[in-house]
Amino acid sequence: MYKKIFIILINFTLLILLSACSSTIATDINDNVDMILFYGDGCPHCAKVEEYIKEHKITEKLNFSQLEVYNDKDNAQLLGEKAQLCNMPTDSIGVPFFWDGAKCIIGDQEIIKFFKQKLDEK
Repeated sequence: MYKKIFIILINFTLLILLSACSSTIATDINDNVDMILFYGDGCPHCAKVEEYIKEHKITEKLNFSQLEVYNDKDNAQLLGEKAQLCNMPTDSIGVPFFWDGAKCIIGDQEIIKFFKQKLDEK
């Protein structure tokens, strides 16, 4: 009788521990995936951001997606959705555009400033 109760308690404890670990991992992944840099092929301001990213190895230090919007309608639509979350009028949307998971950052200087602040935090 005690052996069965002991086995049930161990299984229950393992189940709780595994559930807690998997939810923590999922949260960490989702926190990082939410950041997106939208850019356009041939955009000179986007090129400045890309140069900064390469020079400072930003992709090795921060996890974010980079999506091209001039040639990809789905990416352009996602850019529009993120801009709507910031209550931005459609005529003020441009690239480079960075979504940090909560707010919109527009322009090469502002995005580079964001990256500098993030690196200083680490």
